Amino acid sequence: MEEQIEAVQRMQNYIQIHLYENISLADLAKVSLYSPWHSYRLFVRWLNRTPADYIRRLRLSKSALKLRDGQSRVIDIAFEIGFDSVDGYQRAFFREFGCNPHEYATNPIPLYLFTPYSIKLANVRKEKTMESVKNVFIQLIEKPARKVLIKRGVKATDYFAYCEEVGCDVWGLLTSIQSISGEPVCLWLPNVYIKPGTSEYVQGVEVPTDYSGVVPERFDVIDLPASKYMMFQGKPFEEEDYAEAIEQVWSAIKKYDPSVIGYAWDTSNPRIQLEPIGTRGYIELLAIQ
Repeated sequence: MEEQIEAVQRMQNYIQIHLYENISLADLAKVSLYSPWHSYRLFVRWLNRTPADYIRRLRLSKSALKLRDGQSRVIDIAFEIGFDSVDGYQRAFFREFGCNPHEYATNPIPLYLFTPYSIKLANVRKEKTMESVKNVFIQLIEKPARKVLIKRGVKATDYFAYCEEVGCDVWGLLTSIQSISGEPVCLWLPNVYIKPGTSEYVQGVEVPTDYSGVVPERFDVIDLPASKYMMFQGKPFEEEDYAEAIEQVWSAIKKYDPSVIGYAWDTSNPRIQLEPIGTRGYIELLAIQ
């Protein structure tokens, strides 16, 4: 089983690197170290979709972000991601997201983007004992007053419980909304922001205080004041070692005393978790006052 997961991960990595190239089943078989037929079967078994569908959805989702940010024209994006015509791209975009790319570029709305997760992360939920605590970078940052569009869970206090309650697809929707911080966030909410019967842990996206865009169905909007945060960032890590990377940052947080710089923890503001990305290290932000 572990060999199969490693093979699928290698195929995922190859697709990520060569996304806008012509990727054949032979290419995937070469990196998976299995035959084309067996590589295809493994891909479908572990990722629940064919390689072609995976590549198509990922390309369309990447193109949506470019349209949202005004990076390119529709015609340029269509050819960049491998379509032979603009009409073909428009039809595929509409089938995937239910709107025309021209309309979306003019008025971006929240979309459920395809955000594939590493197969190794999905199948390696392990708790590792830290051999040694590595260096954790700490920085004081300021956040402006802002709104946060959040999707509440039921009882969740962490990511895995939240995904079981809400589903992991919500992250793709949050990614499609332009954020003042550049990416979605996970929050541990103070009691004042928690509605009866909903979770402490939520996912959301920070937007300006004058945000007038679409609020997705079953989302709430909360207002957060301008505040100061201590950002704790661990060293880069291998993706399968995310649990250890998180524990190392949590250990550093427990040991840190903000009074050494004249502050105290501010429990009236949410604790913030960013997506664990191995190349940048695990990041959490805790409010101070």
